[in-house]
Amino acid sequence: MTADHVQKDRVEEFAPAKINLTLHVTGQRSDGYHLLDSLVVFADVGDRLTIRTAPQASMTVTGPLADGVPDDARNLVMKALAFADTTAHVDLEKHLPAAAGIGGGSSDAAATLRGVAKLTGRGTPSDAYRLGADIPVCLIASVARMQGIGEIVTPLPPLPPLHAVLVNPRVDVPTPQVFKAMTKRDNPPMPALQDWPDTASLIDWLKTTRNDMEPAACAIAPVITDVLTRLSKDPACLLARMSGSGATCFALTDTRDKAEAMASRLADTSWWVQPVTLR
Repeated sequence: MTADHVQKDRVEEFAPAKINLTLHVTGQRSDGYHLLDSLVVFADVGDRLTIRTAPQASMTVTGPLADGVPDDARNLVMKALAFADTTAHVDLEKHLPAAAGIGGGSSDAAATLRGVAKLTGRGTPSDAYRLGADIPVCLIASVARMQGIGEIVTPLPPLPPLHAVLVNPRVDVPTPQVFKAMTKRDNPPMPALQDWPDTASLIDWLKTTRNDMEPAACAIAPVITDVLTRLSKDPACLLARMSGSGATCFALTDTRDKAEAMASRLADTSWWVQPVTLR
């Protein structure tokens, strides 16, 4: 992770990619919200934000993946400023694809809330889940179990060394569409968490878990199946799975060198590919 920097009237925050190593959908409430049980980690790739005190709320968006990202009230960054009842200007440098199942917008919003808390000394809001299910876990931005509708976040001890390649085939898969396409919403929760002594034991445990949104997302965007097939055939891949509601997939491996080599073997595609270390 990248260290954040604070000055008197500005804060720099890193908004890391959120990866759902598991995502069990265990029910649906009467108000329509889905109940989740997920083991979440964060990558060392992400967006970067600079938050400055200002007389009114505003933002600019730059970076290699800025195209199409709104810089107005539709952006979760602006919603986070309003939620925190704060005026500031946010420079958002986008490195993560949007609608990709890796919490780009939620991580940006969480980084905004963290930055505002540092500027104002007021602390982060306890009801941040009202902004989005992923925002509470993105506020802590480290390994955690996420339950309920996202409001129950349990920080966990560091995992054994875990590296991966993130791959997004550059298609948007809106989360509401995936939930709508799911045929079963009352699945079993995750098996009991363990004290994994090494990466191999963690991978073995992960193989007993699921992403319950993966089949519906693959039906909506069949290219996700192509990505998973390609990743699972790589000699360095220990487990291939989709993150969140998609379309980003990950292939886990046990060293950074293997992750970088796997990424290089995907250079013949037009996909967004990033070797990462997960924490």
